[in-house]
Amino acid sequence: MDSNFHFPDPKTKIAKERRVQRAFETVPGLLVWTTLLGIVVFSFLAPVWAAVFVIIFDIYWIHKALYISLFAFVGQRDVVEHKRINWWERCQNISHPNEYGDILRKRIGHLKDGLREMPLWHFRERHIVKKEIRRTKKILAETLRLISIQEQIWDWRDVLHVVLLPTAGEPPEIIETAILSLVGSNFPKEQMIVLLATEERESPETRLPKVEYLKKKFEGVFRDFLVTTHIVAEGEMKCKASNAGFAARELMKYLDARGIDYTRVIFSNFDCDSVAHPEYFAALTYHYIIDPKRLQRAYQPLPMYHNNIWDTNAFVRLVVTGSSFWHLYQSTRQRMVTFSSHSEAFDTLVKVGFWPVNMISEDSVIYWKCLAYFHGDYRVQTIHLPISLDAVLAETYWKTLKNQYKQKRRWAYGIENFPVAMRAIWPDKLIALKTKLRITFEMLEGHYSWATTSFILTFLGWLPLVFGGEVFRESVLAHNLPFVTRTLMNIGMLGMFISIPMSLFSLPPRPKRYHWSRYFLMFFQWLLMPLVGFLSALPAVDSQTRLLFGKYFGEFWVTEKMRKPHGG
Repeated sequence: MDSNFHFPDPKTKIAKERRVQRAFETVPGLLVWTTLLGIVVFSFLAPVWAAVFVIIFDIYWIHKALYISLFAFVGQRDVVEHKRINWWERCQNISHPNEYGDILRKRIGHLKDGLREMPLWHFRERHIVKKEIRRTKKILAETLRLISIQEQIWDWRDVLHVVLLPTAGEPPEIIETAILSLVGSNFPKEQMIVLLATEERESPETRLPKVEYLKKKFEGVFRDFLVTTHIVAEGEMKCKASNAGFAARELMKYLDARGIDYTRVIFSNFDCDSVAHPEYFAALTYHYIIDPKRLQRAYQPLPMYHNNIWDTNAFVRLVVTGSSFWHLYQSTRQRMVTFSSHSEAFDTLVKVGFWPVNMISEDSVIYWKCLAYFHGDYRVQTIHLPISLDAVLAETYWKTLKNQYKQKRRWAYGIENFPVAMRAIWPDKLIALKTKLRITFEMLEGHYSWATTSFILTFLGWLPLVFGGEVFRESVLAHNLPFVTRTLMNIGMLGMFISIPMSLFSLPPRPKRYHWSRYFLMFFQWLLMPLVGFLSALPAVDSQTRLLFGKYFGEFWVTEKMRKPHGG
């Protein structure tokens, strides 16, 4: 770790730092509860002001909903397009952009010749060829732009991938599926290491046979298959971060013993159910070797909860579909924050001291830690390829819903990043003021909207009419409030016309055990969306209220992983 770098400790014992930490911890919860209770109070005392606030909020929500729906569609289009790109070819050839440019020019020429010879009535074939010409031209333009920095482009053969798969009780078949996706990758396996990070607190009766089975199954497939066993130390939480940090430090010893440069190692911190796209590691390598600021980048594939989406219930499907859409929208922005499975330079992780071991949300806090280390000059490079994860599924319907709530609450507990991020960036004079303001607003607005929107839209927005009194109910504003609200909601529903087709077209192939009529269920499940939105706000309120009163989580809740048998 860089001895000159200090990242705020969320559990600091220093009195002054603790007061600042607690002050920032109260901000999100105070904003939420001031809004929710304020609407109730103002509906009695000042119903006009409450009604005006509701209308302004509705307009803001509609703008945001349509904006997210539109750019989620753009993100989905990018995913479809990037799936058609031969990233392995680009990865192999990009260190010589001039020569690769010649290859691409010849390919474009051959495609044009073929198009000229194709009969005019072959509309579909001509359309496919035209799209391939446009795609190849775009790749050519990107390749030619790299000529000016050719000396800074690395050779793909110098890169080593390490894929961390932390486990704290998941069955071997879950992890096996994730590793099989690595086997199916088109990147050379001799440049890949699997790092299976187990927990000592898992019963040896399940942990040891699991490790033995996986090591034997994949013996000789990768450059190496490493296994670590983490023992929770004093001052550590029982969380993914402490397990990952222990495994990463063991990896340091492994790399040092072999004289491997940390900058040549790309570390992928995956969930143990992560099924990577076959082209992901080629695309990741390509983006890493062409970027002179590669050490100041995180690399984020797009989380899609498709591993078992056909098996779980409608409520969970809507929750995870909404999450996937959010990440598609985020992928179109330059300021995406890492989430779940992602990758970064191992050298950067070493310099920042890995993940805080006393926080729950390790996947996003590492972004803020790196951003602080590089004084704001750090960003996420989106890899527009999916990484498939498990949706929540348990033995019973009720337990599935309960587990989904706990998972959403853990995600919402990412608000714990707000206090430490504020303590890290605001004293830093090298970070521009506009950047500090933007980060502060975006962190608060995202969690605030998550916790309040559904309550205001479905319930609190009508309170001025209920409690506003006879004088208010006779006013022009009161007579028009239902019409305005209903009209605005109908406009907002336009986003559904984008979301529903996207969700259906992005589904993985239907398992043979399900009848084709299940597609109807996938369509009509969207009728539950208002209820799902309302219930999804509860975990956010829960998490922000816990932070407000200092009732912190003591350990990382691991989502139970379950798959239905193929024959069932």
